[in-house]
Amino acid sequence: MANTIQIDEQVTVGSLAELLSIPVSQLIGELFKNGVAATVNEKIDFDTAQIIVGELPDLDVELVKKDHAAPVREKHQLSDKAELRPPVVAMMGHVDHGKTSLLDAIRGAEVTKGEAGGITQHLSAYQIEHSGRAITFLDTPGHEAFAALREHGARLTDLVILVVAADDGVKPQTVEAIRFARQAGVKMIVAANKMDKATEAQFNQLKAQLAENELLPEDFGGDTIVMPVSAKENTGINELLDMVLLVSDVEELKADKDAPGEGLVIEAHMEKGRGPIAIALVEQGTLRSGDFVVIGGTYAKVRNLETTTGQAIKEAGPSTPVIMTGLKNLPDFGDEFDVVKNEKEARQRAAGVAQDRKAGGSATASSGSELLRIISRAGKLTELNIIVKADVQGSLTSVIDSLKTLDTEEVAVRIVSSGVGVINESDVHTAATTSAIIYGFHTSLPTYVKQLASRDKVSVRLYSIIYELIDDVKKELESLLAPELVEEELGELQVKGIFKITKTEVICGGQVTKGTLRVPSLARIYRSKELLADNLEVTKLQRGPTEVSEVPEGEMCGLSFRSEKRVEVQENDRIELFTRETRQRTLSHTADTHKRK
Repeated sequence: MANTIQIDEQVTVGSLAELLSIPVSQLIGELFKNGVAATVNEKIDFDTAQIIVGELPDLDVELVKKDHAAPVREKHQLSDKAELRPPVVAMMGHVDHGKTSLLDAIRGAEVTKGEAGGITQHLSAYQIEHSGRAITFLDTPGHEAFAALREHGARLTDLVILVVAADDGVKPQTVEAIRFARQAGVKMIVAANKMDKATEAQFNQLKAQLAENELLPEDFGGDTIVMPVSAKENTGINELLDMVLLVSDVEELKADKDAPGEGLVIEAHMEKGRGPIAIALVEQGTLRSGDFVVIGGTYAKVRNLETTTGQAIKEAGPSTPVIMTGLKNLPDFGDEFDVVKNEKEARQRAAGVAQDRKAGGSATASSGSELLRIISRAGKLTELNIIVKADVQGSLTSVIDSLKTLDTEEVAVRIVSSGVGVINESDVHTAATTSAIIYGFHTSLPTYVKQLASRDKVSVRLYSIIYELIDDVKKELESLLAPELVEEELGELQVKGIFKITKTEVICGGQVTKGTLRVPSLARIYRSKELLADNLEVTKLQRGPTEVSEVPEGEMCGLSFRSEKRVEVQENDRIELFTRETRQRTLSHTADTHKRK
């Protein structure tokens, strides 16, 4: 029976050799034989270690990955003093179906005009009052690249308003939003937007489409509430908000206000003059200015608390979105936060989480990752090195996740480094040494850094719309694909007579039995099923005494072609004409090719 040895996701060569009780030189040699030059202190990832250990002779060892899963925070048990809290509502749906416009109508604001391309680029939180009661809204992006943000938005909420354009119907991101909401176990209300443009037939078709996706409308005998609204005409808004409050009353949403604050990070970014900034949603208790807070792998003494509109506040209760400053480092998108007693506890807990994450993290920069690619793809993979910088952590996550989906068996994106904030000198130096392209999403390029990039011939590309960034990376990947040779069959000629045969030229005549013959083209000659010659250059087609550019099926014609060596054409030989061209392949074509294989 094999000995079981537990290792982390990453392990140094020296540590692994010690665990295996073998000389370090033997392990380094085995790595080298597999194409990885690693020193005793370099790290390799778990999968690489498994492969190498499996190839070592006379070593009966099974490697098992250590479980570094973060402990799941226990669900808060409500006390007898728990109070009703505002509902947290996520606006979800397909791009351009009017989520942000509807939220603008609810808030009486015009946020959409400030969004690049009219698309929400990251998750935003707002709180409004209706009928004397607060409602918190999360506006999630609709573009397919922001799936991670939408899923996160659903998990933060009590209720999802699924915005669907009544004149356009259910779309792919609509279906995806339904799936996320179901996985999160939250209630859904459908807001049929753009009713000012929709016909009654379109509205009924929308309800039928919802029923097909297991959201059976009430008037179809189901329990899905479908509210007709128009953000443009500002109609149906009050009725929609009334329904939100009614559903929240039925759900009896409660929280303990008189308890240490806890919640989740919605967004995180760097801000000049203020450092790391977190936009968080308080789920339970009260968060106050001056509190010590653990946020994932970092911590803070809350210096300032603000509403998401920038108004300074002293405290924030349940279901309240807030802007928090005073963080030591930038937290990760989706990190949980908890108020603790003092700075020492905050620092220790944050250090523990950071250590676990480091131990359990992927070895993206390790040489072992390269080995896996070599082994699995036989060295045929071409990589595009890029550096990604974004304004907020959530958007950075979505950009990177989207870029990973572009990988094929032949070309792949390699994220050399990534981060939140402006593009800096370090990014340019890294790009210069790794031949990487720098992509900035909703971030800036200072003048002196731009000059440095120009000097070092580093390409820096800034985008404010995510699908434009992804399209650019896609084009770069496609340029790395080897072109393909495409043949198109034109037609066939059955030889009826031979007029001239020389060392380099043949002139013959016959009938077109298939397709249409054209010049310029290439020819191959068959006698029965035997291929006599290939890649012959067709120089001329004639019908009678007239030279023509093409001859259709059923017609008689003469044909001339050149050959590097003498070709003895005979009657009843079959001449096949075709064209051949080199075409640049696309990523979608590459994926289809591998599927067929």
